Amino acid sequence: MTALPSAHRGKNPQKRSPIHKALLAGAAGVVATLTVVAMIPNANAAASTLGAAAAQSGRYFGTAIAASRLGDSTYTTISAREFNMITAENEMKPDATQPNRGQFNFSAGDQIYNWANQRGIKVRGHTLAWHAQQPGWMQSLNGSNLRQAMIDHINGVMAHYKGKLAAWDVVNEAFNEDGSRRSSNLQGTGNDWIEVAFRTARAADPSVKLCYNDYNIENWSYGKTQGVYRMIQDFKSRGVPIDCVGLQTHFTGGSSLPGNFQTTLSSFAALGVDVALTEVDVTNASTTQYAGLTQACLNVPRCIGITVWGVRDSDSWRSSESPLLFNSGGGAKAAYTSVLNALNSATPTPSQSATASPSVPSSPGPSSSPPPPSGVGRIVGAQSGRCIDVPNASQNNGTRVQLYDCNTQANQQWTYTSGKQLTVYGNKCLDAAGSGNGSGIQIYSCNGQANQQWNLNSNGTITGVQSGRCLDVWSTANGARVQIYDCNGQANQRFSLAQ
Repeated sequence: MTALPSAHRGKNPQKRSPIHKALLAGAAGVVATLTVVAMIPNANAAASTLGAAAAQSGRYFGTAIAASRLGDSTYTTISAREFNMITAENEMKPDATQPNRGQFNFSAGDQIYNWANQRGIKVRGHTLAWHAQQPGWMQSLNGSNLRQAMIDHINGVMAHYKGKLAAWDVVNEAFNEDGSRRSSNLQGTGNDWIEVAFRTARAADPSVKLCYNDYNIENWSYGKTQGVYRMIQDFKSRGVPIDCVGLQTHFTGGSSLPGNFQTTLSSFAALGVDVALTEVDVTNASTTQYAGLTQACLNVPRCIGITVWGVRDSDSWRSSESPLLFNSGGGAKAAYTSVLNALNSATPTPSQSATASPSVPSSPGPSSSPPPPSGVGRIVGAQSGRCIDVPNASQNNGTRVQLYDCNTQANQQWTYTSGKQLTVYGNKCLDAAGSGNGSGIQIYSCNGQANQQWNLNSNGTITGVQSGRCLDVWSTANGARVQIYDCNGQANQRFSLAQ
């Protein structure tokens, strides 16, 4: 989407965006659900960071990250503290990932992914097919040769990141302002090129969310908005795989928050897709506009998250408009407080997950199994083969649990009690820091409350008594955070208890 601020690299200047013998059965399959990682030490307290506040209602709050700035301690400190979703600013675009035909380069993209993954932050992929920021070799192609190059590019990039990302912006900015298709080399390969891109992407990674992303589609009455709406409506009617629409939400360069913005979000969502605000910035960081766009998202159940396009004003592609939530020195601005307050005011647990997969039942399936024999054992993920682990053998209340290579240490030894608790160290319980999708799983002093009680189900899932949701992990890697999420029967929600 947005290019680096210094050169704009193809940016349109008018652009407005979870003992004995195995008790729980494992199952095959991989899913990367579009969820957030919550960092909420106390479920009853207002969250103090954007990501944690958004997670209370099952959403995320993210930012765009540039690999070149990962050496800036102020930049990385803010990013790691505040956000629970990351988008690579330029590093996963076509010119970066396939500079020469058939020769892929994922070094910069992997740098961002690894930085986020090590911190338990999810990543959105951006972008696979776009008229801008194409490598030179691709720009010189047309017709069937370009069509095949597009297909090969999607397959190559998605194969590298398969099972790792929350979502992909499959196609970016394919419409004119009047709602017609943009005249581009990709459009020149045939009007079905967007459909082909989405079908190719779904075949390449059946689990990742597939999104269409554009700017100037925030105003419901605008021609471009209607053109994109008609395409999504057509795709859903014909079974073309599309899961979400990204509204870039660039309220800069003369654009501002339209009064019908929530109508736009709810209208797209009514088609059966998620919506996300993907590249937010606002001229002079207007507190009213930032609060308004945040509230509009919160008012639409299928609005799954918000991403601001940069961390500090100095990182913005439109730095002269001071459009972000942190000033150039890293200080939080008034708009930050307006957004945080709006996020904290949201209903903690939405009645229906904004990110649940279509047609997937939320029931954990088979009823819970009897308590296991008394004793100590490890909780092993069916998908990863790794164990639920307390990092650094911490015994501090609020420590988030993770997946890690199984060992025989006390920080991986869990006891299931007659009171349905899973205890570690004898006096700490597995504790859900909330009941909504994406709520973090931590250890906390045992207190007998429902958020520390768990059902061990015969289908391999572990469900919270309070929430009814399943223990869930979004990655198989060491350090992957554990959360609760709507039960879907996939392998990332199945566990076994073993010595």
